[in-house]
Amino acid sequence: MSLPPHSRDLSEYGSVLGRRRLVAAVFLIAGVGGGAAALAVTPERYTAVAQVQVLPTGAQEQFNVPSSRQRETLNLDTESQVARSAVVSALAAGILKNPDPEELREHVTVDVPPNSAILSISYSASDPRAAAAGAQAYAEAYLRNRARTAEDAIGAQLKLISARLRQVEDDLDEATTQAATTRTTTTQATTTQTAAAGGVAGLGTARRQAVLARQVADLTLRYDALKTVAVTPGTVISPARPPTRPAHPSPPLFLGSGLFLGVLAGAGAAFGRDRLDTRIRTCADIERLCGLPLLAELPARPDPALLDEMAAAVATSLGGGPHRLLLEGVGAGSTVRPLAKGLGTALAHLVPVTVVTGRSAHPDAALLLVGLRRTTSPEVARAVRQLARQGARVLGAVAVPPGFVAPVPETAEWGA
Repeated sequence: MSLPPHSRDLSEYGSVLGRRRLVAAVFLIAGVGGGAAALAVTPERYTAVAQVQVLPTGAQEQFNVPSSRQRETLNLDTESQVARSAVVSALAAGILKNPDPEELREHVTVDVPPNSAILSISYSASDPRAAAAGAQAYAEAYLRNRARTAEDAIGAQLKLISARLRQVEDDLDEATTQAATTRTTTTQATTTQTAAAGGVAGLGTARRQAVLARQVADLTLRYDALKTVAVTPGTVISPARPPTRPAHPSPPLFLGSGLFLGVLAGAGAAFGRDRLDTRIRTCADIERLCGLPLLAELPARPDPALLDEMAAAVATSLGGGPHRLLLEGVGAGSTVRPLAKGLGTALAHLVPVTVVTGRSAHPDAALLLVGLRRTTSPEVARAVRQLARQGARVLGAVAVPPGFVAPVPETAEWGA
């Protein structure tokens, strides 16, 4: 059953939660309890962190285009992937004496703080010492792999330069021998034309010797420079330490999630229960569920003044002219006849009206006595429809509480 339009404001939502506070509280407690249970059964995981400062090794490396996130020339995003690679995991497994490198990779994460040349290597384990050992092993394994990679790259460059240097030196020896032969031939020449040709050939050979000599010098300098390169892969600036408290599970996260889910489920259950529950429990339910104006709310022990107030409200709703007012109970039990007599007496001083208790009297107006906690909104709606088909206008409803004691007509002082 949908709520009427006026009940969709925030105050009505609050009243729904107030009416269904027991349902909401049960789900709220269940949510917090579920979060606490999940916290209790979830195994503890400790996370240790080792920080590595990455330095240029001197070998050829993949460089980074500086950006707002990463201003270092080294590509730290690539290095973070290398730190989690299978090669580094195998080295770390060797340090930890673990036969399963792939199992280690599932517990390691590598982060790059913005605008830094730092790798934060985190390792999770069920024991704090194991977590610290894992993070430290990955940091050392990464530096070893980086140093070995740089040394291999430098060694490969030295081999290439050495091979090229030998080739150039051989060419230089050949050019030197050729130059000596040319000079001997020129010295022994007898004609002017032959001497001139020998001079030109000697000039070309000397020029080639000079070029080859410069290449030898350059290659020698490059070779010597690479031989003296000190490989500096980086350094561990923050060694891993055993954590003092587990990183997972997080009590605020689990309990907060349970509280949130409990509130969400409790609110949903409260609104669902409120929409499905048609029983009229309070005076507000009469207006909220039935759409009828509440003319009076009877206490368990009424006094004469209250009946006079109800008569004044009924007279205002009736207007002038003679009327037949039907007093009909919906879940109100045996309170109809005593109230009809007292209300008739009170109305006699206000408007010309006859109060009846049966539909056979052909009333033109009706007042419903709604028993709280004993009737439902469909029953009230059915009574309103039946009266409308008989031409009786329903003025409103009077709430009759449980345990209501109606006065005995012969001894009642109502309306006196």
